[in-house]
Amino acid sequence: MTRYRWPLLAALLTTLVLAGCSREPEGIGLEQLRQQTHIHGLAFDRTDSERIWLATHHGFHVVGADGLARRVSEETHDFMGFTPHPEEAAVFFASGHPARGGNLGVMVSTDGGQRWTQRSPGVEGPVDFHQLTVSAADPEVLYGAYRGGLQVSRDGGHQWQLQARAPEGLIALAASGRDPEQLYAATQAGLLMSPDGGQRWRQLHGERRPVSLVVVDRGWLYAYMVGVGLIRAEEGSRDWEVIHHGWEEGYLIHLAVDPSDPAHLVAADEQGRLLRSTDGGRTWASL
Repeated sequence: MTRYRWPLLAALLTTLVLAGCSREPEGIGLEQLRQQTHIHGLAFDRTDSERIWLATHHGFHVVGADGLARRVSEETHDFMGFTPHPEEAAVFFASGHPARGGNLGVMVSTDGGQRWTQRSPGVEGPVDFHQLTVSAADPEVLYGAYRGGLQVSRDGGHQWQLQARAPEGLIALAASGRDPEQLYAATQAGLLMSPDGGQRWRQLHGERRPVSLVVVDRGWLYAYMVGVGLIRAEEGSRDWEVIHHGWEEGYLIHLAVDPSDPAHLVAADEQGRLLRSTDGGRTWASL
């Protein structure tokens, strides 16, 4: 009887190890995640709209259909300036700070956020782009802001050059989906547009209030203007529509539009709470 015990035990251990390897990592609730870290960017998974990518102060996460967040990357970097590639679902760009301190430069992941490598240090880098955007009109064109300067890459983030000074009080950047030279800026003094890659800027909205986000999606421009709410207009138009009048003293800091359904939006507010809308932003509920 004893001689059979070890083969049986070995088989049992092998089964347990294989089961453990195939099991999906245990997730945590979004409220628990909010207590642990800060959200610095979000996006829909282009292959599955039930999955939401989250770039945080402590690594890269995904929120599944079960509403739980799981860390995707082994790195616990502070991912800033997160922006997804507009066409390739597994490609992401980011910047920020490594867990050990310092700056990351321009980082890229080509496997859905599992592994990240530095593509370039940037000008006078390694840079820490808090604002980073890639043009849907030409995904080889990226813009990033660092130490008051606006940098541009025209080869997918490999080589960078200093383009101009960044707008004062810059909060967020968004490249146009129609023209890679056209750029939008959310600033403390209003919403701006540049026709020439950031060398000249002009006001795009009559209200000169703080704007906490700007997003371009399929010809539409979204922005959150403090004291006004979530607004939207077609690119090239100043016919602004107030979609949602706001959250009293709160405001949105990140917004993403579902690539397969423009009425499906997710957002993060200044408290790190995740919200969802299924009617184009008119009504919202906790994710």
